[in-house]
Amino acid sequence: MEKISVLTRNVSFRNSERMKISVREAHRDDLEILVENNQALAKETEALRLDAVVLKQGIEQALKREECHYFVAETSGKVVGQTMITYEWSDWRNGVIWWMQSVYVTPEYRKQGVFRSLFTHIENLARTHPQVRALRLYVMHNNDAGQRTYQHLGMNDSGYIVFEKENFT
Repeated sequence: MEKISVLTRNVSFRNSERMKISVREAHRDDLEILVENNQALAKETEALRLDAVVLKQGIEQALKREECHYFVAETSGKVVGQTMITYEWSDWRNGVIWWMQSVYVTPEYRKQGVFRSLFTHIENLARTHPQVRALRLYVMHNNDAGQRTYQHLGMNDSGYIVFEKENFT
């Protein structure tokens, strides 16, 4: 399968309060804020405390991998939101699904268009790649605010339940 290049220029959005939100692909210099945000995300959504060393190594690898792309949203030079896309091949669709993961907006910037800017950026990128068939993400059952946000952006409950098995070492 052909690799998808998603390297893009910075894209700016303005929310209703006229705050400028820029979205760009994350890079190595963003490592510390990505670690902080993922720690906060895990604590907030699943009451988990992630191993900081493992998390940092995981993000470093994600920033290097061809099938992973972190994006950050900034305002006034400050990273205020993030997400990562990874790819899943769909034989049923003969194309790829971009999974949005590690979705996080700092609490003081929620409900100000930060996630909308990230989502719009990724959706626009997907439209330029004919092999992308869908955008997907998973959300905790009790995250009603997140579910409403995703529905408002045109996403639907796919009906899937995610099962997981861990610890293979």
